[in-house]
Amino acid sequence: MPVICFENASVAGFVHLFSSAQDLLARWEQAQSATLNRHSVSLRSAGAKAWNIYSIFFAEDGAPEIARQIERIDEDFSLARKIARGDIRSADDLRAALLPLLPIQAQPMLGESRYSERLRSRLKELPPAVVEAFIGPASAPDVAHMLETDP
Repeated sequence: MPVICFENASVAGFVHLFSSAQDLLARWEQAQSATLNRHSVSLRSAGAKAWNIYSIFFAEDGAPEIARQIERIDEDFSLARKIARGDIRSADDLRAALLPLLPIQAQPMLGESRYSERLRSRLKELPPAVVEAFIGPASAPDVAHMLETDP
């Protein structure tokens, strides 16, 4: 079974890829034990990082009725922290499964910006002609000249 090792400054772990969700459920403990035993010397010398070891288990298929059984593996904290998911078919599925390990990312909700309207509301202290020139096709030197000459 393929195993991918990963490590950064604060975590290390192993990604186990299973051929099916049933195979994952049947063999995840054996896979974890074998991998952790194989790397035990390195893991013991990892210092504080040894508290952040992850065993990750993925299967490409996974019927909805067994999804919860697979996800329950996450609740087993023996030997390592765990992430287990079936039905991993795309990069988005993989990203969603790995969210606990990814840095916090803000995803701003961007709607229609109404940029010109917002700018006009914030630049009320400037003469309207200068604001329109700034928003419109005028060059920066032209707008600067308007600001210098308009009282």
